[in-house]
Amino acid sequence: MSSAEYLALNPEGKVPVLLVDGRPLSEVAAILFYLARRFPEAGLLPAHDIEAEAQAISWMSFIAATLHPARSRGLDYAQQVYGIADRRLGERDWALARYSIADIHLFRLYWRLARSLKPPPATFPRLEAHHARMMARPAVQRVLEIEAAIGYELPE
Repeated sequence: MSSAEYLALNPEGKVPVLLVDGRPLSEVAAILFYLARRFPEAGLLPAHDIEAEAQAISWMSFIAATLHPARSRGLDYAQQVYGIADRRLGERDWALARYSIADIHLFRLYWRLARSLKPPPATFPRLEAHHARMMARPAVQRVLEIEAAIGYELPE
């Protein structure tokens, strides 16, 4: 996004940005954290468990700092770091003990990797299974419908 109006809100010009009482908040991890704390009834962040919160932040940092830039470095590098994520996820259904903001962030980036670099089938079996669980969530289906209705396509 590079319109003057958008750059006035978010000088970095990156998406997303969320306006909170008229103040911009950028970066996916920060926005997801804010939404999870703002709406605790959604259960997107473990409550009253400092270790689980720290694990969520650990996942979010790893996703933002390691997974996000991996696609731009090519399939070989992406396979290395997404292999780490695949092993880190292990046999769990979700990044933490239950569904959380870490899963939302992980899902969106894995979706981008799968659509753009098209790793060979079964390269990341745990991430593929996680992706399938996410795609089965009604909220994800609603987002996909909304995005399709407005003509949004996930950037490759």
